[in-house]
Amino acid sequence: MSESNKIGRRMTGPNRAILIAAFILLAAAVGYAVWRDSAPATPGPAAGSTAAPPDQLAALEARAKRDPDSAEAWTALGAARFDLEDFPGAAAAYEKAVAISPESAGLWSALGEARVMASSRDPMPPQALAAFEKAIALDAKDPRARYFMAVKKDIGGDHKGAIDDWFALLADTPQGAPWETDLRRTIEQVAAIHKIDVGVRLANTQARALKPDEMPVAARAIPGPSRADMEAASQLPKGQQDQMIEGMVSGLEAKLKANPADVDRWIMLMRSRMTLGESAKAAQALKDGIAANPAAAGRLKAQAQLLGVPGA
Repeated sequence: MSESNKIGRRMTGPNRAILIAAFILLAAAVGYAVWRDSAPATPGPAAGSTAAPPDQLAALEARAKRDPDSAEAWTALGAARFDLEDFPGAAAAYEKAVAISPESAGLWSALGEARVMASSRDPMPPQALAAFEKAIALDAKDPRARYFMAVKKDIGGDHKGAIDDWFALLADTPQGAPWETDLRRTIEQVAAIHKIDVGVRLANTQARALKPDEMPVAARAIPGPSRADMEAASQLPKGQQDQMIEGMVSGLEAKLKANPADVDRWIMLMRSRMTLGESAKAAQALKDGIAANPAAAGRLKAQAQLLGVPGA
């Protein structure tokens, strides 16, 4: 099914402009100055965080080799390989991660997704199904596993059952979750193919409101980017957009080095990395944020799950 790979995939296109506008709006609320005018044309001291994908991948592979008993190292490598569409390689890395950390539902569902994407013939290979079933056994609410278990029903001919399961997932989906739009699109497309009327049901089904402690920091008490903000950001050439965004993210990382106890900034960093499609770096930000703030581990993981950070 064409939509079966949507949960967990990167956000692109207009999100670049949205991210720039969000940074502009967040400058005062989060408490750091946006580096709009001083972003370097080439990476500065934080070059490790802006490495080209092959260099970043090599560094992650070296880290996993140095520390083969680290689930975090294998998770970051799996996420990076997935981002580069090396799905067999991603599955191999996630297999190492789940062997070390077998109680993580998020890792099992990430492994299942990688196995689905690595399969050129079977849309739901038995090994992928086994991984999703393991994820569900550990956490019945795991959104990625629930999504793909419904995909299995659809593939098997139970289209109404699949749509019902996706509606149940939508009802449990927090507002603004990365998969909300694609989940609705999946329901619409499958329903259209099989002539199932879901229009009224979709219109009446809203993602659940966020609890106060779930509210993403980047959205709490801050207005969304205005049309003018987005249009101004989108008018920049792509190279200048990249430079601006990297400067902003680098500025955020610099503030975190100076004050690693700022949990809100760690969440913003994860959100920024996921918006840029850098899920391996988002996973590393989660790890670093927890290491710096062990008392806030629960909150950081909850926010990372909302953002779709691998292994959260």
